[in-house]
Parts: sequence; structure tokens; C-alpha cells
Amino acid sequence: MCGLYFPPNGENQDPTRPAHYLPSPYSLMTLLLRDASPSDAKTIYEFIVDLATYEKEPHAVRTTPETLHTQLESSACPFDCIIAEWSGVPCGFALSFPNYSTWRGAAGTHLEDLYVDPSFRGLGIGRALLRHLAAQTLERGGQRLEWAVLDWNTPAIQFYQRLGATPMDEWTTWRLTDDELTQLAES
Repeated sequence: MCGLYFPPNGENQDPTRPAHYLPSPYSLMTLLLRDASPSDAKTIYEFIVDLATYEKEPHAVRTTPETLHTQLESSACPFDCIIAEWSGVPCGFALSFPNYSTWRGAAGTHLEDLYVDPSFRGLGIGRALLRHLAAQTLERGGQRLEWAVLDWNTPAIQFYQRLGATPMDEWTTWRLTDDELTQLAES
């Protein structure tokens, strides 16, 4: 478990309450953020497919629950993953990995996927996941948290703006995959 408690004013008002619970405005409802384990592979996969479907690319998902399970079991897992549970029900996740800024001379975090099930949106879960990643980034000596968002995803853009994030409009992401990646490697 990540062991983070996020009260509204940033101070733990009740030291007897477990550190990883977020009190909700709903009685008896709590948010738990925890590190993913291999047993979460199927849930993570389902979240990935849901996100890809929302982003209009469900056919692009090539990973499998088995692949995720194997990676999560590895001592060199290629990613960090936090699962959000609302009163024991998995409701979202954040998958990230370390990056590095040559200009800053410091590590950072790249957020690959942030997803909250639509039926759980508006409860502060996405903000709690990002707050956790921000704290984790700083704890690891990192100096920035970055991610990409589709140009048409207005709700996400507005959410990120409310958090104080800044778009990097002058940068364009480039990518090599599949045959192009292989061709370059073999050229």
C-alpha cells in the first residue's frame, strides 16, 4: 500500500485512521490507493481496454492480462502502477514510469495512463491518483510529472488545467513502433 492519506487541508486530522484512507463526503465510503500486485493484472487490463475504447483505439491494445501479470511479478517491472479502490471496489489506476530531464539534470515521472471508471468520476479519485504520483515523484528526487492528452479530450484538459498543469504546445510527440522500429534498428 502506498500509505498516503489525503485530507482536504493536507494534515492528518485523525492519527488513529489508517494512513492510506481518504475520507469521502459519503458516510462509510473510503478511497484506498495501493501499489498494484500481480493479482491485479486482469483489472489493469480491463482499465486499459476501457481507456483505449474511450480514446477510440481499442484495436491498438496488444498487451494481455498474462503479460501484465508477468511484468508485475518481475523484480524489474517496467512500470509503477497504483490501483484506486472505492470502498473495496477497483475504480481506477495510474500507470507510470521514471524518466529523466537532461535540462534539469533530474529524474521525473511519465504518466502513461490515468483512468477512473466513469461511474466513480467526480469523487476526487483522479486528483488523488495524481497527487500520489506528484508526491512519489518528489520523494524520489524527481522534478517533474508529465503526460500526454489527446487534443479532443476536453474534460481531461480542463481537469489538468484546474490542477495547474501546463500544456507543452510547442512540442510534438514522435514515435517508432512495429516495422518502422525494427527497420531503424536493423539499418
